[in-house]
Amino acid sequence: MTGSSRPSRRLTVAQALVGFLAHQYTERDGQRRRLINACWGIFGHGNVAGLGQALLQAGHDGPSGMPYLQGRNEQAMVHAAVGYARQSNRLAAQAVTTSIGPGATNLVTGAALATVNRLPVLLLPGDTFATRPAEPVLQQLEHPAAGDISVNDTLRPVSRYFDRITRPEALIPAALQAMRVLTDPVETGAVTLALPHDVQAEAFDWPEEFFADRIWHVRRPAPDTSAIAEAVHAVRAARRPLIIAGGGIHHSEAEDALKALVDATGIPVASTQAGKGSLRWDHPCDIGGIGHTGTAIADDLARTADLVIGVGTRYSDFTTASSTLFAAPGVRFVNLNVAAFDAYKQCAVPVVADARAGLEALAEALTGHRVDETYEAEYRTGKARWERIVDTAYAADDEEAKPTQTQVLGALDSVVGDDDIVINAAGSLPGDLHKLWRARSPRQYHLEYGYSCMGYEIPAGIGVRLAAPDRPVWSLVGDGTYLMMPTEIVTAVQEGINVNLVLIQNHGYASIGGLSQETGAERFGTAYRFRAGDGSYTGAPLPVDLAANVESLGMDVISAYTVRELREALAAARASGRPTCVYVETETAEGLAPTAPAAQAWWDVPVAETATRAAAVKAREEYDRHAADRRRHL
Repeated sequence: MTGSSRPSRRLTVAQALVGFLAHQYTERDGQRRRLINACWGIFGHGNVAGLGQALLQAGHDGPSGMPYLQGRNEQAMVHAAVGYARQSNRLAAQAVTTSIGPGATNLVTGAALATVNRLPVLLLPGDTFATRPAEPVLQQLEHPAAGDISVNDTLRPVSRYFDRITRPEALIPAALQAMRVLTDPVETGAVTLALPHDVQAEAFDWPEEFFADRIWHVRRPAPDTSAIAEAVHAVRAARRPLIIAGGGIHHSEAEDALKALVDATGIPVASTQAGKGSLRWDHPCDIGGIGHTGTAIADDLARTADLVIGVGTRYSDFTTASSTLFAAPGVRFVNLNVAAFDAYKQCAVPVVADARAGLEALAEALTGHRVDETYEAEYRTGKARWERIVDTAYAADDEEAKPTQTQVLGALDSVVGDDDIVINAAGSLPGDLHKLWRARSPRQYHLEYGYSCMGYEIPAGIGVRLAAPDRPVWSLVGDGTYLMMPTEIVTAVQEGINVNLVLIQNHGYASIGGLSQETGAERFGTAYRFRAGDGSYTGAPLPVDLAANVESLGMDVISAYTVRELREALAAARASGRPTCVYVETETAEGLAPTAPAAQAWWDVPVAETATRAAAVKAREEYDRHAADRRRHL
């Protein structure tokens, strides 16, 4: 016993942690959910006999146990957990365990992605011995000036909470702090509990209370009445207000509240990558994406807006066009955000509150207010004009021709329903999707663009499907992203997780190739081709058969070579009950078929200030012209 008469259980640290996690719940609006629904794991000497044994034991405990999911890559396991958390509106999460060494350091990229996007994931890497029986042990990082550093310290800057459990009793406060951070809508992100080999396996008498059901209430902080009054005054005084819908609207399930506000006021809504789908695409007030990858009408309105109302957005450089977009003299900002850090950005009127609670308060206080009908007519005309551009990008005059990337999206648009979920993160697809995709439901559009991490899409598709087992899931990847991380295809096949993969072959890094061209780097190092006689990568495309690679990992593959075949393949994949890949090679030659419209706003990518090649000199002139428009809103 621990020295008191209280009931206790004698368990290892790993067994106690797993048992504790199985009894943690979130509650919001009266709905209770289990917080940690499963643990992903790859085992090595640093966690196999500790957490591995504990998960094995818990797997026989029925509903009160901890389900285990087998991954193939540590980074990918984090991506899967993040996809699960996003689809669950941050009310449920998953854990990830790895060994010490490369298994632990492979978590860093996934942890950064989770923290940047403010999505909860619990990381449980093994660590070197706390008792130091022999040094160095396998995979120990020896630091001559500090004996307590391990490779897990690389997770500190990308974790919202970090602790190393060097004594059994230290687990209790650390575990409670970890749950607090995971369930806090302001603080959430990656949480790391580093677990030394020996401590994991050490037995301790744990108080019975540690394993009691514990409910973490996810708060909806209401706005301050004076802040609402100031915001309402700004809205009523504005002639050209614009709402920017960010990811916070989805996280707080505030879509209906947003719709009610704009139905009443007529204020147009532009969306960030994270906020797209806050309004259905055909709602009269939805004017599409904003910023560098935004629509023409959204960016035009942003340039002339006299009031910008940011809801659940952190104002990334893509949203603000690197601080060049909001150009009207005297433009003001109102920011509704649960995080004060974001609410005060742009020197705004800060409304620190839950998005749904804040929108409901604004709607009530703005009763009877509506924008001028000429403003409504202006943005509705611009919206209709942009929809015609989308129609053109999606259309194919020749059904037997090789499709362009935008025609791939058009074919997918013709196949999906309201319940389908489209996942992407990197390459040229995020820009095309933000401009063109017609989101039909709040969580249909799943873009990880906070970290824009290549390799996210396939494992995230697994996590999303686990969170929404009845909704069709599409992971859209280019060849560059696919080659980064295809391994979780094996997991999807093993577990029978029906994820559809759309694999687009365009022979290189198309997005960076275009950016390289614009910035004077002449597409250097961005094509997947053999070397030519001059040593450059401008020879024939590499004879890589990605479809065969996918098939070798166990996934069904349907190859499409024309627009017609593509549409048929997508429909077949959607109807299939198995994980299925649609493989398509796209037309990339300029001027041969419709492509996505050009960027409607700038993005700051510094260009060489001095150069001997003409392309870079010209690009610098263009850069200086745009950079002169940067503005700080004070």
